[in-house]
Amino acid sequence: MLNQILYKNQDKKQLIIAMIGSFLGITFLVTSIHYLIKVNEFGKGADILGPNTIIVQKKVTNSSTLNLTKTDFSPRELEKIKAESFIQEVKPVISNNFDISFQTADSLVPYFRSDVFIQTVDKEFLDVKSNKWKWKPGDSFVPIILPRDFLVMLNTFMSASGIPQVSDDLAMEVKFKFRMRDRNEQLIYEDARIIGFTNEVSSILVPESFMTYGNEQFGKGDENKITQIMISGKESEFGLVDDLLTKRGLEAKNSQMVVGRLKSVVGTLFLVVLGISVIAVFVSGLVLIQYLQLLLSRNAYEVRTLLRMGYSPKKIIHSFSWYFIKIFGIVAIIGLAVFFIFKYFLDEMFMAGGLYIGTSMAWISVVALALAYLFFAIASYLNAKNGIMREY
Repeated sequence: MLNQILYKNQDKKQLIIAMIGSFLGITFLVTSIHYLIKVNEFGKGADILGPNTIIVQKKVTNSSTLNLTKTDFSPRELEKIKAESFIQEVKPVISNNFDISFQTADSLVPYFRSDVFIQTVDKEFLDVKSNKWKWKPGDSFVPIILPRDFLVMLNTFMSASGIPQVSDDLAMEVKFKFRMRDRNEQLIYEDARIIGFTNEVSSILVPESFMTYGNEQFGKGDENKITQIMISGKESEFGLVDDLLTKRGLEAKNSQMVVGRLKSVVGTLFLVVLGISVIAVFVSGLVLIQYLQLLLSRNAYEVRTLLRMGYSPKKIIHSFSWYFIKIFGIVAIIGLAVFFIFKYFLDEMFMAGGLYIGTSMAWISVVALALAYLFFAIASYLNAKNGIMREY
């Protein structure tokens, strides 16, 4: 009976408009937050590079071939790049300044040896997480991250020799050795084990401590030049990083650039959608609150009459606030259900386009919806309380 008295004077047109706005805002809010998180996670853990990180070097030109220009980086150049507002970090890629060979040392695989090029990168850029990524003289083995192309070459060699090929897991169990010569031309061997693979670097990666040891003990005495650096750019500003490379005559692996551009463009798109969604949810919530205030003013006589009859103010406040909380809750549930329908088709579309962002749910988007619902519930209760207490 209380509901029949309080809601008989309402005009549902404004209510329906607010519900439609809330539905659209909630649906796009959850969708944009979910895919913004998924796009930012794209590529993480797949290789050694962190998010929005690329390895760059100077382009080799005819003048470089004639030794008229340098292809290495000076400390001043690194500082200039790092000073850019859209650059988060710049670190050198250290290379070996000594001769080193890499060979198999296991009965599971045939003997294979090759002169190699090794490098080390700052630990903060490694996405291959392992407590084995450390070394000191006397340790049982040197942990290495191997280029996947090297494993492909090794499997090709084994296939041509009529020997079964090795998987990633089996390769991590195979024993290898580094072979080096000291200044007295004496051979020095160090055991090595694979702890991960990468598609982004064409050299074998070793811990910095091993590189320092090798350059000091077996180095040729020449200056150790920095010919490659790692650049980490800010989220959604990869286009500025791309412009920087062009201006400074730098280049990076094409696959890294494609992923960076893709993440930047898609991330910016979802940020725009997120902003519009937040505004839509806020405006629609505001319209619902205004509708609540309008409904209170239209029923001022009925509210005063009920209060004089002995109805508790808390009961009337609860009736008004709960009515609008239920409306927003129903709209939120419908919006979330539509999001899951959208998610199915969007996941299929991204997968068909080659953007494998994963189909798991980013629950932060649901938490954001719950917070929006909580804020609306509090606002509804406070407005209903203020309106009723004015008539009390």
